[in-house]
Amino acid sequence: MKKVPLEVMQALDLPPFEAKLTQSATNQPLIWDGLRRKHVVLTPEEWVRQHVVHYLTDHLGYPRGLLALERGLRYNQRQKRTDLLALNPEGQPLLLVECKAPSVPITQAVARQATTYNQTIGAPLLLLTNGLVHYCWRVDFASRTNVRLEEVPAFVDAVRG
Repeated sequence: MKKVPLEVMQALDLPPFEAKLTQSATNQPLIWDGLRRKHVVLTPEEWVRQHVVHYLTDHLGYPRGLLALERGLRYNQRQKRTDLLALNPEGQPLLLVECKAPSVPITQAVARQATTYNQTIGAPLLLLTNGLVHYCWRVDFASRTNVRLEEVPAFVDAVRG
């Protein structure tokens, strides 16, 4: 496997990290995913997802063991996948993250997709990001309201509610 220059991906509005990039035998760029413990195809969306994982773990204190990537869920008889889900210490959903490629704007349709998934998952925090624009909400299922947060809460604050 050959090394891939970092310049192949766009700079994001998230802290940089030491990405381990390489190429497959067919010259596809790959990035090491520490959660899945394997190289995965480096797409613009995956670039955003890996940045978010590192931001949550390295800067906000979310334990790696409580993060789940591309977890399956059923919605309207369809099988869907979440981009990233952080769990609380009891193993319950805490933060649902929907990642898009930097070229994909965070629109009402994207927000609707994420909130629809979250009706099944039940995470009290929701983050939508394309790596350049980030929206985070605290979801109150009882009152059916969302409160926009200025930033993603640190793990200790998130579990406190």
